[in-house]
Amino acid sequence: MKPFQQLMLAVASTGMIVPAAASAAELNISGVNQYATEEQVTSISQFSDVRPTDWAYQALSNLIERYGCVAGYPDGTYRGQKAMTRYEAAALLNACLDRVTEVTDELKRLMAEFEKELAVLKGRVDGLEAKVGELEANQFSTTTKLKGEASFIIGGTPNFDKIPGPNPDKTTFNYDLRLNFDTSFTGKDLLRTRLRTGNFSSLPFGSSSQIFKLDKAEDLGDVVHVDRLYYTFPVGSGMKLTAGALVRNTEMLTFLPSAYKSNILDFFQLAGASGTYNKATGAGFGFQWKQKVEKGNPYVSFDVNYVAANGYDDSTVGAFYDDSGINVLAQLGAKGKTWGVAVGYRYGSEGSSVRVPNFSPRTLTDGQDNNSISIAGYWQPLEAGWAPSISAGYGYNGTSNRKGGVRDSQSWMVGLQWSDVFFEGNAAGFAFGQPPYTSEGGTESWLYEFFYSFQVTDNISITPAIFWASDYRNNSGRETWGGVIQTTFKF
Repeated sequence: MKPFQQLMLAVASTGMIVPAAASAAELNISGVNQYATEEQVTSISQFSDVRPTDWAYQALSNLIERYGCVAGYPDGTYRGQKAMTRYEAAALLNACLDRVTEVTDELKRLMAEFEKELAVLKGRVDGLEAKVGELEANQFSTTTKLKGEASFIIGGTPNFDKIPGPNPDKTTFNYDLRLNFDTSFTGKDLLRTRLRTGNFSSLPFGSSSQIFKLDKAEDLGDVVHVDRLYYTFPVGSGMKLTAGALVRNTEMLTFLPSAYKSNILDFFQLAGASGTYNKATGAGFGFQWKQKVEKGNPYVSFDVNYVAANGYDDSTVGAFYDDSGINVLAQLGAKGKTWGVAVGYRYGSEGSSVRVPNFSPRTLTDGQDNNSISIAGYWQPLEAGWAPSISAGYGYNGTSNRKGGVRDSQSWMVGLQWSDVFFEGNAAGFAFGQPPYTSEGGTESWLYEFFYSFQVTDNISITPAIFWASDYRNNSGRETWGGVIQTTFKF
């Protein structure tokens, strides 16, 4: 409602059409009558006889609180049911119009004072509208967003002595590139298509059979691959379904029970249980349930998924047979604001693998199956300080028909990570543990990692890291060490 309409409504509410009224001397009209000795009315609540149920209540409130041109009688009443004279009405109308004029003049003065700035802003708004129109006309898709990650990695293992064969002990400069095309049709679903390429060799960083396998490295031979293609959608309160021709089992979990995120050695990103969280990738589907609670409150989650890691695209093998490399992963977890814990279980058929073992073979042979269990958890402080986040996990892998194939094994890790080290956004960490090892004639390697991550900008980070391993099978059973400088760009 415009100020003038509010004014007319307020005047009408006084009953001015009735000839009998209080005298102007009895009425205190702000800015007109100087008779009253009470302070100026600043809120409608100061009137004892005006109630929210009165039909003109809102109009009077606006006139008092926004324009300050209505006052009452010295006894604190407004007497809205009594009539006023035409002179009193004219005085009230004049007072309010004076206030409206003051506001209008002030706005005109401000507009004149900032005329140049307003003109610049108008030009910028017009320019933005033109650019938005051009983007809308030429955009790739109204439903798809591109998210990318490029990693440059300088690294080497100076004392790697592989016998027989040439030693992978030289410093290299490799790259890993990932492009995610994320599509949503409803705002709650996700169709992900990911392209990936890189130029790592299998030794010492690119193969999951190596103890120094890097999280950002894969032996892709400079060829662009489609390495993710799946669709996730909600199916009721707190539940999601995922299905895809290329999907990873660990990415269908509500959360991974670890706060240690160096993004350097692959083993330390898997909560110390690389047999359970073995990153099986292939054709599959999954179910996720997360307890509905208020944001920030602890919740319980349950996830189960199926992935065929081998032969899913080959009609002579299929995606639902023992030799398909079946992986069934289930996790029951609980997570709060500063902590998380989970119990995991994975069943693997022949053709599935225990990730990053320090013995051979690592892939289940004919007639074998595998049951992996794990327990892992973490705690992290609410604010950055001297106290680090603490992550720990343990995994056990039991294999049937072990003769000539994969043997029983176990693994564990502990990771400490500090936030905002020296500068806000930077992080530092230290982790140690044992990748899957067997006591059945195998070696029990210890693995250590130190890293410091510089967050150069919101999109660029540089992470130098150094790592060391004892009794490394591929280094003729001796200790070895290595280091990398990893620069990651996100866009």
